[in-house]
Amino acid sequence: MPKQIVINKQIIKPGESKEVNMNVYRLPTRTIMEIPVHVFRSVHEGPVVLLSAGMHGDEINGIEIIRQLLRGGHLSRLKKGSILAMPIINIISFLNHSRDLPDGKDLNRCFPGSQSGSLGSRIAYDMMNEIVPQIDLGVDFHTGGARINNYPQIRCVFKDNRNLELARMFGSPFILNADYREKSFRLEASRKGKPVLVYEAGESMRFNEKAITEGVNGCLRLMKNLGMIDLELDPGPSLILNDTTWVRADISGMFRTTKKYGSHIKKNEIIGSISDPYGEIETTLKAPETGYIIGINNKPVINEGDALIHVGME
Repeated sequence: MPKQIVINKQIIKPGESKEVNMNVYRLPTRTIMEIPVHVFRSVHEGPVVLLSAGMHGDEINGIEIIRQLLRGGHLSRLKKGSILAMPIINIISFLNHSRDLPDGKDLNRCFPGSQSGSLGSRIAYDMMNEIVPQIDLGVDFHTGGARINNYPQIRCVFKDNRNLELARMFGSPFILNADYREKSFRLEASRKGKPVLVYEAGESMRFNEKAITEGVNGCLRLMKNLGMIDLELDPGPSLILNDTTWVRADISGMFRTTKKYGSHIKKNEIIGSISDPYGEIETTLKAPETGYIIGINNKPVINEGDALIHVGME
């Protein structure tokens, strides 16, 4: 653990707690946009953990998870180590209720960023230079996009033993083997030797109580397993899913399913149907493999090729 954490030239010493701004950006109206970082430090050495959310402005479940952790008091009573909590990385997209930045770019495809690039590139650059060098590991909170409702899941790289170990400590209902994506925060942090877990749960612009509760409890379990807090929690048994596949629409029409996300399904079991609006055409959807439903598309009107049901296999 570093003797001092420095963010935007502000020093946070062991035993101190502070809210600082990672950087200050000016919008076209000269409005100042600040990205707050809540820093909590124990006097005793230990891991430095980043909790980040709001990479996409419409993914609000992660924002609520960190808000509850900030309000709960555990972060200010650390036995050892430090927490850096960033409830909203992408402030402007959050205000616009949007996944993307005003220029249409996805912030999570802007890493490692550039000091003189686009707004997204500058935010990514500051994350990589102000935050990542000072942490040991992180959890980045996300939510299903395009009306995809994800069952609480941790995504990590199984071939990296430390990734899988941290995922087990978190204890989400599902742990998925998920490769890195180019220009993502998780990939660029890993290149610096900093493992970042991705927690996916719920649906964009909609609070999901289970997603939030599992996320809060997962963070508390992780901190407990790292020796940072004293707290009795259920171990959170996780199912390990080595592979996943999407059931896609073979025709356009209206999609419906009676299956609930998180449920177990068997290969060739009927898990949904698609019909035209006029009652003339209807086709059934069958499970491609035996596994678990880890995500469902809640959009009833769909087009040919749309991703409808995400299936994870042990």
